[in-house]
Amino acid sequence: MAYGITMLGWVDYVGLTRCRAVPPQQLASRLEHGLGWAVAGQALTPFAEIAPNPWGPMAEVRQVPDPSAHACLPAYEGRAPFDLYLCDSLNPDGSSWECCTRGFLRQALAALESEFGLRFFGAFEHEFTLSGATSPAAPPFTVEALRIAPRFTADLADALTQAGLEPETVEPEYGSMQYEVTTAPATGLAAADRAILTREVIREVARWHGLRATFSPKPSLDAVGNGAHLHFSFADADGSNVTYDPSTSSQASPFAQGFIAGVLDHMPALVAYTAPSPVSYLRLGPHHWSCGFASFGIQNREAAIRICPSPARDPAGQARGFNLEYRPADATASPYMIVGALIQAGLSGVRRQLPLPPACDVDPAELSEARRHELGIVPLPATLSEALSALEADAIASSWMPETMRRSYVDLKRLEQKLAEAQPPEEVCRRHAAVY
Repeated sequence: MAYGITMLGWVDYVGLTRCRAVPPQQLASRLEHGLGWAVAGQALTPFAEIAPNPWGPMAEVRQVPDPSAHACLPAYEGRAPFDLYLCDSLNPDGSSWECCTRGFLRQALAALESEFGLRFFGAFEHEFTLSGATSPAAPPFTVEALRIAPRFTADLADALTQAGLEPETVEPEYGSMQYEVTTAPATGLAAADRAILTREVIREVARWHGLRATFSPKPSLDAVGNGAHLHFSFADADGSNVTYDPSTSSQASPFAQGFIAGVLDHMPALVAYTAPSPVSYLRLGPHHWSCGFASFGIQNREAAIRICPSPARDPAGQARGFNLEYRPADATASPYMIVGALIQAGLSGVRRQLPLPPACDVDPAELSEARRHELGIVPLPATLSEALSALEADAIASSWMPETMRRSYVDLKRLEQKLAEAQPPEEVCRRHAAVY
């Protein structure tokens, strides 16, 4: 690169990519020891406040870039190149810091492989809303909605391709100036890395065009929400999709059935990891296609976790394309924590041999309370505070984090909730839309 800087980034508890930067010629020397960072920064809210934490001003970790987690875009019409590496947060002795969100996912992946010999494959759907455009609103999902920002969408597809992120779709969504991007699935840690890099590339391309892209789950009270649904499956050492079993009524394998049951069993606590902001609970709820209940369904978009059969007609294609979707997630969460907590929840169900609950084939909100009870369907927490209480009450879900991580995470999230309660809901939405 002829000019510019190389950014070394890491994603914290609140899902933001913090960074430091170096001249490109320094990268080689930083690959070994990275850059120092005061760990009290892990207690930052999305805004200026710092939550109570156990570290104070003394402790430091090294943010060490991973060459495999990298996105680079050339200079665009006089703007500096975009060059971002994602980092591991390491102790001075080179071990993973106990509060590193990337390390949190590594532990879950290690358990999946060591206990069951399986690998995780996943891809996020990235919903976001553009602001700064002067064009009139267009009908949802139409050519007009895509073409009112034609250069942005074309440049975005090109940029994602150049960055090696393998875009699959760039499409208009239901909300005004709302779009969705999907990329090809990736394996293990790379699935979360790709989600982070994709979001940052989207933000960069929006900046090229004088726009802002927000991934906030609720940009305003009357806006359509932005989710970060996660599609995933599991493969064995031979690459076979062990999520699929055509001999079962749901086509889900015994492993997948136990996994789904575990996710549902821990769902009230799980959303404290995957929907971890006050605005998350303005999006989650019945009739929003974002789910308001801990339910399972087959092709049911009001279910919290759903089975997505492949559209292929040949058996091999059906096996390859079969996957599960986890829906109550958004971009205020670290993708590492979303995937890591999801894996841990599912493995808990497999270990305990939990049975697959009956599939719900309607919107759970349309069922009577008695019928929901019969199906084992419970409401999701209605606020971040309720989700954190559910996390603290779930000994298994709490154990997924080391004690220091759990305590500092909950303290930070309690502060976020307290700050939100001191403001009108519309202001809460506005502030999060500006940050995310």
